[in-house]
Amino acid sequence: MAEARFEERVYTRVEQPMNGRSIPTILADLLGQFTTLLRQESQLARTELSENLSRAVMGIAMAAGAAVLLVPALVILLASGVYGLSEGLGWPMWMSALVVGGVTLLVGVILVLIGVSRLKARALMPNKTIKQLQEDAAMAKRQMNAEPSVETKVESHGYQRAA
Repeated sequence: MAEARFEERVYTRVEQPMNGRSIPTILADLLGQFTTLLRQESQLARTELSENLSRAVMGIAMAAGAAVLLVPALVILLASGVYGLSEGLGWPMWMSALVVGGVTLLVGVILVLIGVSRLKARALMPNKTIKQLQEDAAMAKRQMNAEPSVETKVESHGYQRAA
């Protein structure tokens, strides 16, 4: 016959730390810390957006300045390229102009595509701030879902089971 086994359970009273902080005080501190976190995260987002916009504006200004200086120089170089192909290779002037214009058009299209890709909204997004907010939310979710370990679970009558 099987003998019935009884586990001996030893209970000890769980002492609550008495450091003078009430639940409303703890909740007020928690709310204050949460508010501070939100304020800091919004400041980080504003700073990052400002830096990204400053970088974009500086890029546009530099591109405009370069265009002002490069257009006349490019016209002169292209004209000399047309003249060089015509004289050096004996091509007709129209063929030399067509080749030089085609190559110049191709290079220009490539540069426009690169420039437009750098001005897209994706490049201006505050990625660091978004990542930090996601990490904060994940940490808060982990803390909210975390269950106390077996050693710290308190029975309903105020006693804790000894391990």
